[in-house]
Amino acid sequence: MEKLRKLIAGRKARVGIVGLGYVGLPLAAEFGKGGFPVTGFEVDARKVRGIKSRKSYIPDVPTETVSALVKKGLLSATLDFSGLKRQDAVIICVPTPLRKSKDPDVSYIVSAIKETRKYLRRGQLIILESTTYPGTTKELVKPMLEQGGLKAGKDFFLAFSPERVDPGNKKFGVKNTPKVVGGITPACTELAGSLYGAVIDTVLKVSSTEAAELVKLLENTFRAVNIAMINEMALMCNKLGLDVWEVIGAAASKPFGFMPFYPGPGIGGHCIPLDPHYLGWKMKTLNFEPRFIELAGAINSSMPDHTVSRLGEILNTRGKALSKSRVLMVGMAYKPDISDPRESPARDVLIILEKTGAKADYYDPYVPETRLDGKVRRSRKDALKHLGDYDCVMIVTPHSCIDYAALAKKARLVFDTRNATRGLKGKNIYRL
Repeated sequence: MEKLRKLIAGRKARVGIVGLGYVGLPLAAEFGKGGFPVTGFEVDARKVRGIKSRKSYIPDVPTETVSALVKKGLLSATLDFSGLKRQDAVIICVPTPLRKSKDPDVSYIVSAIKETRKYLRRGQLIILESTTYPGTTKELVKPMLEQGGLKAGKDFFLAFSPERVDPGNKKFGVKNTPKVVGGITPACTELAGSLYGAVIDTVLKVSSTEAAELVKLLENTFRAVNIAMINEMALMCNKLGLDVWEVIGAAASKPFGFMPFYPGPGIGGHCIPLDPHYLGWKMKTLNFEPRFIELAGAINSSMPDHTVSRLGEILNTRGKALSKSRVLMVGMAYKPDISDPRESPARDVLIILEKTGAKADYYDPYVPETRLDGKVRRSRKDALKHLGDYDCVMIVTPHSCIDYAALAKKARLVFDTRNATRGLKGKNIYRL
């Protein structure tokens, strides 16, 4: 332990990061900028080639940063996992999706731990960052790593620290977002906290890996439940003939006891649609029914259908059937100003639109193509120049690079699901 502590203090600890995606690469860059030699371990050859050619494939990490770190020898990437044995700390940042049954899919964690176990040595620090259910680190990861004979907390150190990456956030990045850490033993917590503390401004230590795992799930379940509540409020406002955006804006003027959330055509991204189900699944194994989680999931999952139904109602008022309409969807990413379409509600909306018989295109300058139902769909690059081709323009994901005032002037009909046209008035503008 003392040896590793000194290596961390001297910024000589070699840091290995398994998974160089939206979480792993920003973290690797931060450790590299902090002076630590970092090696990324990947199964995706394209990402390895990207790092070796000194180019970034993640918008939040500038190519200039990657190039400088590679040039200094502080960042490298490889497909060869045998290099894990040379690392002093190994941080696992792999995806944790859901199965179709909405049960946790921890297969990526299992694969990463199997590789790590092959090269595990005394004195190493292993940290899991992948979002997962409480108990994963202690009940799954620890026994797997100990199969080689080394014991966690004695021969090697094991901790969990939830990732808190928010793609596209210009204010908060890895360095200035507080880091939560919980270890199998106090010594594990101390070492993990020291490692992160060397490059991150604030580190909060909690009592256990289970507590750290639950922190992440609480954060995202909080958001999922409140988004579901405001989505239901949007449905109620529609019935009452009220503008939900006006109501939210007025409520947000209260300086205490209220936090604004906003409705939309659904929820997307790698966290909010998935993570609450990890907690829900865990609680069901303990004979506890997670009613808020299930209700929120049902409401949020219904929003793409509601969005298309609402569009159908609007078109009917114009004497146009949805099944005979041409619709341009503006936005495919799951949030503004990013290139990530993972779990984006826009994907579901497009599929539902086509099932009604409508002819739908999409335009998103950040997402030139995406795969839906086994088919590659491409953004219509010149769509904004041909708005007259469409019976309706539906704004699904607003991007700051788009002039919505100009769009509203040229489009026959605008259905704005995200209040991108706030402040604009016109008989052709309808909102969710």
